[in-house]
Amino acid sequence: MSTLTVYFADPWWVGVIEEACGDTLRVARHVFGAEPSGPEVLAFVLGPYTALLAAAPPAAADAAPAQERRPSPKRQAREAARALAERGISTKAQDVLRQQLEQHKCERKTQSRAQREALADYKRQRAKEKALAKHRGR
Repeated sequence: MSTLTVYFADPWWVGVIEEACGDTLRVARHVFGAEPSGPEVLAFVLGPYTALLAAAPPAAADAAPAQERRPSPKRQAREAARALAERGISTKAQDVLRQQLEQHKCERKTQSRAQREALADYKRQRAKEKALAKHRGR
């Protein structure tokens, strides 16, 4: 089962995709920017939706208890209406998104540290070359 929830997180509109398959949960986040119209959401669902979801790492989900009896059609309709009225994403999805953001943050930190060190090495090397050239009278 897959759901797309679009909500306003100041200052952008964000879409959160949740897919529960067996005992795994995949969660992905997409920032729309301005308020998306119906055709824009449809274009997203038909386009990068599946690729974005496929790129999301799976996380263990709590297994839902198996139902023994099939609910009546009226109860199913009420539950569907309740699910549509319910806004927001699951807490499990929020936890997975938080873990993904922390992982990306650590990766960015290591990349920026490596870039900073490379720039410092480059500057030291240039200063050393200039000093040698100046010493030689060039």
